[in-house]
Amino acid sequence: MHTKLCSLLHNMNKAFPLNLVLALAFALLCCVSKSLGFTQNDTHALTQFRLQADTHGYLLVNWTGADACSAFWRGVQCSPNGHVVGISLPSINLRGPVDSLSSLSYLRLLDLHDNRLNGSVAPLSNCTSLELLYLSGNDFSGEMPPEIASLTRLLRLDLSDNNIRGPIPKELSKLTALLTLRLQNNDLSGHIPDLSDSLLKLKELNMTNNEFYGSLPDGMLKKFGDVSFSGNKGLCGSNPLPVCSTTTENFPSSSSASAPTIPSKPTPLPQTNANPPPKSRPRKGLSTGVIVAIVVANCVAFLVITSFIVAHCCARGRTSDSMVGSEIGKRKSGSSYGSEKKVYASGCVDSDGTTGTDQSRLVFFDRRSQFELEDLLRASAEMLGKGSLGTVYKAVLDDGCTVAVKRLKDTNPCAWKEFEQYMDVIGNLKHPNIVRLRAYYYAREEKLLVYDYLPNGSLHYLLHGNRGSGRIPLDWTTRISLVLGAARGLARIHAEYSAAKIPHGNIKSSNVVLDKNGVACISDFGLSLLLNPVHAIARLSGYRAPEQEDSKKLSQQADVYSFGVLLLEVLTGKTPSQEPSPTRPRLVDEEQTVDLPKWVRSVVKEEWTAEVFDQELLRYKNIEEELVSMLHVGLSCVVAEAEKRPSMAEVVKMIEEIRVEQSPLGEDYDESRNSLSPSLPTTEDGLA
Repeated sequence: MHTKLCSLLHNMNKAFPLNLVLALAFALLCCVSKSLGFTQNDTHALTQFRLQADTHGYLLVNWTGADACSAFWRGVQCSPNGHVVGISLPSINLRGPVDSLSSLSYLRLLDLHDNRLNGSVAPLSNCTSLELLYLSGNDFSGEMPPEIASLTRLLRLDLSDNNIRGPIPKELSKLTALLTLRLQNNDLSGHIPDLSDSLLKLKELNMTNNEFYGSLPDGMLKKFGDVSFSGNKGLCGSNPLPVCSTTTENFPSSSSASAPTIPSKPTPLPQTNANPPPKSRPRKGLSTGVIVAIVVANCVAFLVITSFIVAHCCARGRTSDSMVGSEIGKRKSGSSYGSEKKVYASGCVDSDGTTGTDQSRLVFFDRRSQFELEDLLRASAEMLGKGSLGTVYKAVLDDGCTVAVKRLKDTNPCAWKEFEQYMDVIGNLKHPNIVRLRAYYYAREEKLLVYDYLPNGSLHYLLHGNRGSGRIPLDWTTRISLVLGAARGLARIHAEYSAAKIPHGNIKSSNVVLDKNGVACISDFGLSLLLNPVHAIARLSGYRAPEQEDSKKLSQQADVYSFGVLLLEVLTGKTPSQEPSPTRPRLVDEEQTVDLPKWVRSVVKEEWTAEVFDQELLRYKNIEEELVSMLHVGLSCVVAEAEKRPSMAEVVKMIEEIRVEQSPLGEDYDESRNSLSPSLPTTEDGLA
């Protein structure tokens, strides 16, 4: 045995000299060590980011362990050789700077839009492999760094809706691969450089609502149009922009900054005579009769004006209780325009008889895209529907902006400060799958909520509307996409207010609405706070959990049950049983409602699972496994014991595992695609 081993070693040494073997082993060891070093460095950078951005530790709970890639950290994508190449963590309320990410030299995708991150974006200039950078909707400040020129591979750059100030650096022209540049809604100023000759691949540009001034290059105006630069009052140039003058060419407009005063050549003062001639004698004044006539005429005019003012106020008082969307007048009979409606809000008079001040105005949550109460009062309106909490109207403002206005009725008569606190809870929550509250109006007898207008209806109508012949079925891919969006929105609500245990309280398919891009959004969040807790269960018509019959309380666990019923509704196509609403008419061909969880359990128990699913879904091939998996998710949510239900975060994860979304980090890039981030539309999202 010993002789054979020696012979084998001798033959190996002849075939592969010892020094060559050692060299190969050393090179392999270096490669492994280098790769391991990169992985450790990336993991360390992400760990530092978590410590700064998730101080409470409940947003990135699985970011633990020695290797970010082998542990599959949330939102982290890695290459086969262990480098972090993608981070996608939009809309999860991260806070703090991004400095710790500067060492991720292989990072290609960074999607952190709609968080609360702050500081400067300059450290990201070190991530030279970046191709997709989405940072909109945060609190970044400072200036755009000249070092941004190092990101030569960058395809899409979105820094919109931040607080970035200062000029656009000329080094931006070196990003020749850039396809998308979004800088709208910041505090950028100075002249806009001509990028049309250097950024030849640039297809989308948005610089609206900044503080730019001076002449806009003709090449930029011709290629992108004036719409890409609106909201910059200091800009001038070719038609349709104002003509440039010396002041507008070199200084910002008065709306953004005051132009310095340019002194003119002083004019010599006229010489004066040492002995001026005596002044002429003044003429005699008006006669007494003329003075009396003037005084009387003024008094009469004053009385007339006062009478008109009093009459106007009395008439306004008589109409102060008019409703939102009340009909002001109708056009002449036979007119093709029909009736015209206006949005009105009543004035608020406190108990001491004085009119409120702060209460008599709209309060916005965004400093941009604001309008006055009078603009809302003049808007034409169309009633969209009535619910248990009030009436919703579609209001079109004079500038074409469209909003949804909800006029609350019979809410808890809370004081102004208490109402303001409730609105802060609702309005400060930002997420792509939650309908955004833009503004509110408070008066003692009138409370209005102004939302983004979502034009594509509700999940309830898509499922149950126009059942029968001629109906366009809701396909499986769309259903699972809408369910996932609703789950993400509800999970964000629960995560944001996990400490206070604030629920939604009114989950149902009619409260899942679709924006203009077909994205599902949860509506009516926070309105349960405005109700007396004793009456909240009776007033809200969402799908109720069994324990609510006894406890009469809203809870996040009950929300999970309601979502499970909604998921079963999507799978079966049946309308769940709920308290009848006198204001909701039955849809055409809508079948009798059923106790959906009970019915599904009974069918599954008899092993007739195929009978559970909507007949419209059975026409699709190769989805049986997904249908059964989704059914199990729904049944896990509607278990009778509240403590055994999963959290909404776990529900989201289960649905994502059933239908994994395609990663935007494909090796082959197609420039014909409009966007590499499906969550980021080309224009500002919303109901408008």
